[in-house]
Amino acid sequence: MKAGVLFRKTLPFSLAKLVLGGAMVLILGVLMALFLGIGYLFGDGGLVVGFLLWCGSIGVVRFFVMHYLGYLVKAGHISVIAEAAVTGKVPANQVKYGIAKVKERFPTANIYFAVDKLVTGAVKQIQRGIGKVADFLDFLPGMDKVADLAKFFVELSLGYIDECCLGYTFYKSEQGAFESACDGVVVYAQNIKKLLGNAAKTMLKVVLAVVITVILIFIPVGLLFRAFAWSGLLAFLIACLLTWVVKFAFLDSFILCQTMAGYMEVAQTTEITFDLYEKLCGLSGKFRELFNKRKEENAEMPAAAAEESAQEYTQEPTDTQPEVVPQPSVREDIMFCSQCGAKNSRSGTFCTACGAKLHE
Repeated sequence: MKAGVLFRKTLPFSLAKLVLGGAMVLILGVLMALFLGIGYLFGDGGLVVGFLLWCGSIGVVRFFVMHYLGYLVKAGHISVIAEAAVTGKVPANQVKYGIAKVKERFPTANIYFAVDKLVTGAVKQIQRGIGKVADFLDFLPGMDKVADLAKFFVELSLGYIDECCLGYTFYKSEQGAFESACDGVVVYAQNIKKLLGNAAKTMLKVVLAVVITVILIFIPVGLLFRAFAWSGLLAFLIACLLTWVVKFAFLDSFILCQTMAGYMEVAQTTEITFDLYEKLCGLSGKFRELFNKRKEENAEMPAAAAEESAQEYTQEPTDTQPEVVPQPSVREDIMFCSQCGAKNSRSGTFCTACGAKLHE
């Protein structure tokens, strides 16, 4: 499904983000009036202190709103885009579907943010380690300043690349969250030139759109403040906050659809190179941490499955349910990985779960 179609069909998430961003601006507006009102009672010095307190409250409000609500909306949008990009269909009642998928994949916000933090760090470290932006901007030989500008847009786009890697966790829902996130980063690394090239072009359009939006919002807000002889600085700050809401709701959604459409297209055809894990672990400490989490996750899953199976077979037989005595099965073509314990075929070279070499 094309990016433009994805954006239009997942517009309910943009509207949900608009409501969320509007709520943040409203809360910050009330806090601004409160802090500056109290500061006014103490003169100019009090106004300065009140303004500084308000600036500090921006991060606090953003953390609580985004940590407990924003992640559900953002990750839900990612899950629906991943589904639509692969199947060509947007689920009915997509907001409810997306939030349900997020809760199923990430039972708590802390798990989501743990995966998100590791993926974000790994993507940025790998980008710095693999090479310069100029390596894939070979159509601009010798143009250092242009290459530096392109690097700036690539750095901005990395925040959306890591969201694509999180989208892979919904695409590979049969795997553990850390495992599929780890694979998602590998998909990015194997297709880095194409993905970052497309993302940088998208970011250029968005930066221009943000500048234009700030100007369009600041003009009426500035005129209103001027009419009442209010501070021009406050008018600019309010214009920036309103621009952030527009960006968060619509521009970010547009970039996400653009980058994920390209990412999911290559993800479906990319055969993951398992021996790439070792190289990426050497490039990025965050990826190595993510990889270790994956091994821990895979080690826990067989144990949990075995415990569940044991409980099933140790249930007391009833009159309507005959007793079942499990028989051990031995398959000579199966071996277990010495690193993570996952089941593999003896004919394989690398472990399908952790990428470790099976035969020395």
